[in-house]
Amino acid sequence: MLPVLSLWLFPAVRILRTKTAKHLHLPDIVGKGYGTFWRFKGRYRVCKGSRASKKSKTTALNNITRLMEYPQANLLCVRKTYRTLKDSCFTELKWAIHRLGVDAWWDIKESPLEMTYKPTGQKILFRGLDDPLKVTSITVEVGVLCWLWIEEAYEISSEADFDTLDESIRGEVPPGLFKQITLTFNPWNEHHWIKHRFFDAAPDPDILAMTTNYLCNEWLDAADKKVFETMKRNNPRRYRVAGLGDWGIVDGLVYENWEERLFSIDEVRKTPDIKSAFGLDFGYTNDPTALFCGLIDTSSKTLWVFDEIYKPGMSNEDIAKAIIEAGYAKERIRADRAEPKSIDRLYTLGLSHIRRARKGKDSINNGIDFIQDYKIFIHPKCVNFLTEIGNYTWDTDTKTGKKLNRPIDDFNHLMDAMRYALEEYSTGPNYSFK
Repeated sequence: MLPVLSLWLFPAVRILRTKTAKHLHLPDIVGKGYGTFWRFKGRYRVCKGSRASKKSKTTALNNITRLMEYPQANLLCVRKTYRTLKDSCFTELKWAIHRLGVDAWWDIKESPLEMTYKPTGQKILFRGLDDPLKVTSITVEVGVLCWLWIEEAYEISSEADFDTLDESIRGEVPPGLFKQITLTFNPWNEHHWIKHRFFDAAPDPDILAMTTNYLCNEWLDAADKKVFETMKRNNPRRYRVAGLGDWGIVDGLVYENWEERLFSIDEVRKTPDIKSAFGLDFGYTNDPTALFCGLIDTSSKTLWVFDEIYKPGMSNEDIAKAIIEAGYAKERIRADRAEPKSIDRLYTLGLSHIRRARKGKDSINNGIDFIQDYKIFIHPKCVNFLTEIGNYTWDTDTKTGKKLNRPIDDFNHLMDAMRYALEEYSTGPNYSFK
């Protein structure tokens, strides 16, 4: 028999106690900066924040403790695409369970993603908006589905899609329970509907709209803080958003002729003379490795973006494995020539058609000029590409405020990968591996 977990609520502190006499003082586990967020029980709890602001980890900790406190509650976690949930909400909730020391009380499954609180049978379910039927047809065996967590809510570009999710949290709840939708995200674009709906709204007891940043994260070490100090010094524009959590100001997009569209890759492939285009930009510790996957029709000047890989901290072995598992091992991939050793290693790991992209004087602007002549259709599952292309702007002279003839050094991982992928079509097919 599982030991019984009890929760005592005191005015100032909350303590988790197990039969093993292990005491967990939640403020020590969660840290500071989220007291109001933790206690709020209105319908909409919206938190924009910078990198390393603890917003996702705090939300995960809060959801686990709440589920164990309210035996009739169930939680739905949503992102725009299902495949991104495992490395985000699912991983964060697993981490929270372990940090709280309550692993024994939870059953965790990865296929499909699901978590069950053993003493009661309560569920944490995971869904993507790329399968809307699975979002609108959810039923639970125990209690009610009353809580929704939308992680990386910025990805949801359509307010109508949010309204559909909002409507899924409906019906009566037992006395003492409450319905709540939590949105967590990075505030890349001040024109996003989330700002107008929640942050610009008139005071409403059902809305908590708050901003956090890395300064409230007391567990960052010196190396972590140095990343932000360097960003503050070298890239104040990015620091304002990614460091302080302010809304990003998007003015002067590099690419304007694009739209998000659901399309069949198989149907597009039937287009006469359609060609594939794959490009790879290498990441670093904090920057993602980015694989661009597209189809190009040079006659109609149309570009179809159908897939992506986008993840930080990937080794060459990780990159090769991800590309092979995605089914792209035999594709001709143009990779950033600044990493010749990495390209050679990927070649030996099975990517036999990888080649170095060409870089030269004005290669960035020439590549941009070529792409600007194309209509770009972006599949909804390419959430990182959508974020980048919607924030990739021309740089601004800090002294005069005038636009410069160069793009910002930001939101450019997939943008660079796209340029590499299309070099053959913009400059000719003569490539050298050496």
